[in-house]
Amino acid sequence: MSKVSVSELVDKLRIKVLFGEEFLHKQVYTSELSRPGVELTGYFNFYDEKRIQVFGKTEISFIAQMNSEKADEVVERLCSPLVPAFIFSRGLDVPQIFVEKAIKAGIPLLQAYSKTTSVISNVTNFLEHKLAERLSIHGVFLDVFGTGVLITGDSGVGKSEVALDLIQKGHLLVADDRVEFYQLDELTLIGESPAILKNLLEVRGIGIIDVMNLFGVGTVRDTKRLDMIIHLELWNSEKTFDRLGNTYETIQILDVNIPRFVIPVKLGRNIANIIEVATKNHRAKNMGFDATRVFEQNLSKLIAENSQKES
Repeated sequence: MSKVSVSELVDKLRIKVLFGEEFLHKQVYTSELSRPGVELTGYFNFYDEKRIQVFGKTEISFIAQMNSEKADEVVERLCSPLVPAFIFSRGLDVPQIFVEKAIKAGIPLLQAYSKTTSVISNVTNFLEHKLAERLSIHGVFLDVFGTGVLITGDSGVGKSEVALDLIQKGHLLVADDRVEFYQLDELTLIGESPAILKNLLEVRGIGIIDVMNLFGVGTVRDTKRLDMIIHLELWNSEKTFDRLGNTYETIQILDVNIPRFVIPVKLGRNIANIIEVATKNHRAKNMGFDATRVFEQNLSKLIAENSQKES
């Protein structure tokens, strides 16, 4: 099961630790957060103790107007040992009633300065990135004209060399050799490089090069959404490749379907240029401009006109 420590959350999002620094080793297993609402009235039937609990101005004000006995009871029940952390937004001070009970339960008390909705959004995004299911795929991942393109193919087909051509044309490298993908939502896959391979590209005959050092920081990026797959395949005269562009397959990665296009590789073909055109054409189709459909319409019109002349 994926997990992330509260300590890592604090470091990455620059959240201040007010109390309970010794409990930052606690682990978070879900990206879902809770903002106690009905719990403050005493209804705890569905209190999810495994979530980080976020308190804003509304919650703190509500607790402040309770009588001491009721507030003591509610905070006592909020402070389950299973809670990873309490976060207080807007730079709000922690009510004293929380300190003793939270420390006793082993819960760190954290303070963020953003508004409550922003805190929830930032923490959720971070946790979804860290806790998402991941899948490693062999290939080269680039940002081509703003489109996330994964180049796949058998070893030695020339994936990295084509990637080098595209980088020199101004496109951006995300990952070479091994790309790690995680699902952000039901429609979105995000790809990134493993830390050990970050910014590196292997070119046969030269070896491993550092793309950022050779070509500049503007030629790499950390993550990118996957939009399409280009599969490079050695030319085979006995195989029929798509010529009209009206058929393509989709590949399911995790729970997301990604369009996949097969490009034959042979001497004399400028694969980098072809990938650029394929990317532009894919974007045009997504915007409603389909050259294949126009061709088919023109062909049907021509056939109809010729039929009328013959009759």
